[in-house]
Amino acid sequence: MSRIGKKPVILPAGVKVEVGKGELTVTGKKGKLHRLIPGRVSVEVKDGAATVAVSDEGAGNLFGMYRTLLSNMVQGVTEGYTRTLEIVGVGYKAEVKSGALQLALGYSHPVVFPLPAGITAEVESNTVIKVTGTDKELVGETAARIRRLRKPDVYKNKGIRYRGERLIKKVGKAAGK
Repeated sequence: MSRIGKKPVILPAGVKVEVGKGELTVTGKKGKLHRLIPGRVSVEVKDGAATVAVSDEGAGNLFGMYRTLLSNMVQGVTEGYTRTLEIVGVGYKAEVKSGALQLALGYSHPVVFPLPAGITAEVESNTVIKVTGTDKELVGETAARIRRLRKPDVYKNKGIRYRGERLIKKVGKAAGK
């Protein structure tokens, strides 16, 4: 069995975990998150902590994963998640307009990226985008989809990258001689 799965998830004050009909619901000050759970996984809440258990040995691979998912949901409704993207390139910029992110990325037209429900974007200094939300999976997926609009170029390092991402710049054709 998983060692991570055996650890109980401590529930901070104001967080409520409900289990019913194959669905796990976590409610906190930042919002409410839902996740379907298979019948072989059970969640029990008592004394300010939630524990995950599996009904048979064949479900051992779900044990640690659902404990981590529950922990991420608890952290999401209390603190939230943020992913920071940086835009590098001359003339590249971003701005938020009516629930969508409008990006100038060197194309002949501005790129409009609609933000999914539950996700907010904040633009700092035209080149830094902060994607925030309560669902860790959705925040990461949204940041990855924004990054895909203009991946960093391996020769010039222009494009959208995660903050702190290290890129390896390739030498050009002339430098190889």
